[in-house]
Amino acid sequence: MVVPVLRQLAEAGELTVYTQDDPDFPDAPRAVLDDDLALSWHHAIETVPTLLRVRDGVELERTVGWLRMSWEELTGVEGLGPDLPPFRPGCGSMSVDPDLVDELRVRHGGSVLRSRRVDVAAAEDELEMMFNRGWADGLPVVPPTEQRVLALLTGTSRAPDEIVATVPPDLADVSVEKVAIAAVMAGCKPEYLPWVLAAVEAACTDEFNMHGVLATTMPVAPVLVCSGPGTRAIGMESGVNALGQGNRANSTIGRALQLVVRNVGGGRPGEVDRATHGNPGKLGFCFAENDVDSPFGTLAGQLGVDTGADVVTVFAGEAPRCVVDQLSRTPESLAGSLAAQLQVLHHHKLVLAFDAILVMGPEHARVFAEAGWDRDRVITELHARLATPAGALTRGAGDIAEGIPAGFGDVALPKFTPNGLMLAYAGGGAGLFSMIIAGWVNGDRGSRPVARLVRY
Repeated sequence: MVVPVLRQLAEAGELTVYTQDDPDFPDAPRAVLDDDLALSWHHAIETVPTLLRVRDGVELERTVGWLRMSWEELTGVEGLGPDLPPFRPGCGSMSVDPDLVDELRVRHGGSVLRSRRVDVAAAEDELEMMFNRGWADGLPVVPPTEQRVLALLTGTSRAPDEIVATVPPDLADVSVEKVAIAAVMAGCKPEYLPWVLAAVEAACTDEFNMHGVLATTMPVAPVLVCSGPGTRAIGMESGVNALGQGNRANSTIGRALQLVVRNVGGGRPGEVDRATHGNPGKLGFCFAENDVDSPFGTLAGQLGVDTGADVVTVFAGEAPRCVVDQLSRTPESLAGSLAAQLQVLHHHKLVLAFDAILVMGPEHARVFAEAGWDRDRVITELHARLATPAGALTRGAGDIAEGIPAGFGDVALPKFTPNGLMLAYAGGGAGLFSMIIAGWVNGDRGSRPVARLVRY
C-alpha cells in the first residue's frame, strides 16, 4: 500500500528501504533484505511499516504504521499518498513474532549470561543427563537453555548479575541469572521470577535459618505464603485446592526456591539435608492467600507488612493437616475445635517451642466473621483455650515420658508464644475445613517467619 509513498520519498531525497522477508519487493525503490532480522531487532521494530529519520547514524524520530500527517511531518514532504486512506495501523514485525523472539534475543541481544555452558551430546537425553548430574529434585526438570533463561529474565527489571542472596549451606552467592536458571528448571513463567527472587531473599536470612531447616531431622521446609494483587495477576491459586497440585504458579515458585537451595547452596537430601522422614512439601510448598475476601487481612499484615503490597512470607513448616468441624455454628465452639487440634502439634505436652500457621477456609472463617471476630480476637481466643496446667505437661504425666521439665508448678502454660500462632485465609468456598501447618523450633534456636516485598 505504501510503495507509491516510498517512491515519492525516494525522488524527494535519500531513502533506504529494508524488507524482512522478500528481497524482490519492492523493486523500486530497491529494498535491502534484513534476512537475520538484526536491524529490526536492534532498532526495536514492532510494526511494519515503521519510518525512521536518521542523521549521522542516530535516530532522531520515528512514526509507526501509516499516518499521512505523521509521515509528512517527519519527512518534510507534503502530498504523500493522495490516493491512500489517511491512516492504517500496520502489521506486526517479524522481530516480535512469538515463535522467533526467544531465538532473536539469543542471536542479537548480546550475551548477558555469565553461567557456565554445558554441552549435551547429540545422542544424550537432556532430562537423563540432568538427573545423572544431580541437578533434579526427583522429578524431571526443564533444560535451562539460553533462550529459556533470557526469556525468564524479561520478567524482572533487575540486572542478571545482581547478587540476590548468599545461599546456605555452602554460603554461595546467587545472582538473578542463577535464580532464573532454577526458575526455568522448575517450570516457571517470566512473570513468576520476581516472586521467586523475593522467596530466595527471605529464605536466605539469619532469621529464617535455611541451614538449620535443612540440617534438622524434623520434616520441615520453606512454606511460601503469597499475598497482594500480584498473586492474581500471575494466576496463583488461593481458592479450591490452593495447597495442592494443578496450579502452575503455586507449583513452580516454591520448587524454584528449593532448586536454588539444592543446586547453588548444596542442600541435598542425605548430605546436609538430614530429615528423618521429610514431607512432599520439600519439593515446593507455595500458595496464595485470598486477600480480596479475607475477613482477617493477610499473614503479611500480621507480621507488620503493608497488606496491600505484593509479599512473600517464608515459614519453616511441615505438611498441612486438616481440621474437620462441620457442626460448629458459634465462634466459641469452633475456636474450641481448632484449639484442640492445635494442641497436639508435634506433641500435646510440648509447648512454646514451635510456631504454626492456621489456614482457615472460607466456611470456618464465616462463623467468626458473622460474629464480629477479627484476626486479633480469633488468635486471642485460641491462645486462651490452649493454656494447659504445667502439671499435665511435665515428663511422666499421664504415664508419658515426653513433656516439659518439672518446676513450673501449677501455672497454665500457653501452647504458643504470643506471636507464634499465625492466621492465613485460603481454600475453596465449600467445605467446613481448615488446615494447620506446624512449624520447626522457633526463635533464636530455630527459625522465624520472614516476609519480603516483591521487587519487579
